[in-house]
Amino acid sequence: MKALGALTRAVKNVSRRKIRTFLVIIALSFSIAIMVSIPAGVIANQKATQGISEDYNKIISDIQKEINKTATLIEIRASSGRPSAVPSGAPPSGFGQRGEAFINETVVDEIRSIEGVKDVVPFLEVSSEETTNETVNTPRGSFTISRPLYTIIGVPLNSSLIDSYAILPTNITAGRNLYEGDSGVLLVSSNLSDYLGVGVGDKVEVYGECFSVVGIYEPAGQAATEVRTVYMNVYTAQRRTVYMNISDLQRITGNVGNTSRLDVYAADASYVDGIAEVIKTAYPELYVTTYKDRLQNLERTQEMYQTTLENAESTLSQMQTVAFQEIVIVIVATSLIVLFTMLYTVRERTKEIGILKAIGFSNWNVMSQFMLEGILISLMAGVVGIAMGIVGAPLLSSLLLPSVNPFPTQQQGFPGQTVNFGTALSQSVTAVPDLQTILLVFGVAVALGAVGSLYPAWRAARTSPMEALRYE
Repeated sequence: MKALGALTRAVKNVSRRKIRTFLVIIALSFSIAIMVSIPAGVIANQKATQGISEDYNKIISDIQKEINKTATLIEIRASSGRPSAVPSGAPPSGFGQRGEAFINETVVDEIRSIEGVKDVVPFLEVSSEETTNETVNTPRGSFTISRPLYTIIGVPLNSSLIDSYAILPTNITAGRNLYEGDSGVLLVSSNLSDYLGVGVGDKVEVYGECFSVVGIYEPAGQAATEVRTVYMNVYTAQRRTVYMNISDLQRITGNVGNTSRLDVYAADASYVDGIAEVIKTAYPELYVTTYKDRLQNLERTQEMYQTTLENAESTLSQMQTVAFQEIVIVIVATSLIVLFTMLYTVRERTKEIGILKAIGFSNWNVMSQFMLEGILISLMAGVVGIAMGIVGAPLLSSLLLPSVNPFPTQQQGFPGQTVNFGTALSQSVTAVPDLQTILLVFGVAVALGAVGSLYPAWRAARTSPMEALRYE
């Protein structure tokens, strides 16, 4: 009976030991998953901020180059939300279906007659009738918004204007560009071509009328992307565009005699300020921007960006501090888990230790056996924890680290153009552990297993065989 009782107790001890080991491995796995996720989150935020900064600097550089080419250009736009400029005796201008404001085309002749004006290029820009629904993920939740499927730009197809000024895209990837006298045809951006599944020679219906696609172009730079704001959160939207004869667009949209933008070219840069003042005085409702205005707006945008970037760097520094503190806590907790687990194991197996020493095991043999057990537990937990960290890094890092969102609002350049220096980081950051981090954490897990089991193993090695055999 005594032998049966001893066997039963031994089986129960083994079962308890297995359950305890399993629970310890799970606890250690969570700790190791956190050690994998936190550095991944910090690195992802650093890379995202650096990437946005590089993108911004490139955009600013591109805009600077474009501004430098426009020393003689005066841009005029209709004011949204208030009446367009209408010269005396001219028919009133209206508003489009989507609230676009227009400039009466008779203004073109009046501006062209101003001293120093070399040429005036009118444009008509309207939104498509078709809309598309988009899901936008922001820090405040997900929103479904509706926006026009594409933008239609009407340009005057005059060979002298086409040859002298950049009024049409140049990066044609299929077909041809628009020519003088073209009517009933379209030049389509590649992203819209892909969206609609149309190519050169196909028909596209615009405002109820069919037009033939004669060319496809690849949009570049800011022409390819729009920055939009929903509930004070920034997101980028793919800009899809169609170019056509301004006369066709005026006719199909019911805007005959209206334009939405005028590019006024001065004969010389010395005339620009004088021309701008005359236009502002004659048409105070219009937005008038010159080379100097564009530079000033660009400088203000750069100042705002520098302030925002400094705030982002400060937030990243705080994140690194929090990450360091959390990792220290996790390392200490992991070491204590191993320590107390192995201490309990040594206490539970005191009699077994006495038997081992009685049959000739040296102190080093006993010590190395218990240290090996601690390291093996940490190894198993390391494998499971790293797998959990790889899968759950985005979630764990977002829960444990403060959010970094250095670019939460839309930044305006000069009228009609938006400087896009990034989306909210909370939308763009995805924490993915790299191989170096994984190997480092795995090494730390093994080291913690060794360090945590060192004292219990030493204590087991110093146990007297006689005392251990009497232990119950």
